[in-house]
Amino acid sequence: MGPVRPRVLRSVNDATEQRCVDLLDMGNGLFEWQECRRDPEDTHGWRVVTGAGGFDSAAAAWQAGRNAVAWLAQETDDEQHRA
Repeated sequence: MGPVRPRVLRSVNDATEQRCVDLLDMGNGLFEWQECRRDPEDTHGWRVVTGAGGFDSAAAAWQAGRNAVAWLAQETDDEQHRA
């Protein structure tokens, strides 16, 4: 059996749909977040811009992502107000 692939637990796109932040379960008890971008003129798809890992919980990883990515905090605050 090969290495475990990370599993996306949550993904939020910005208003432009050109950036997203993913919350990942790394399969080894640790979690990370990644900010990705895509360019309409590029057929490559999503590219990782930044991120951080080694968190003991999904909540800790998500909060770190919100602290690091300004638009994510705004998007998820708006999301909570719509709920």
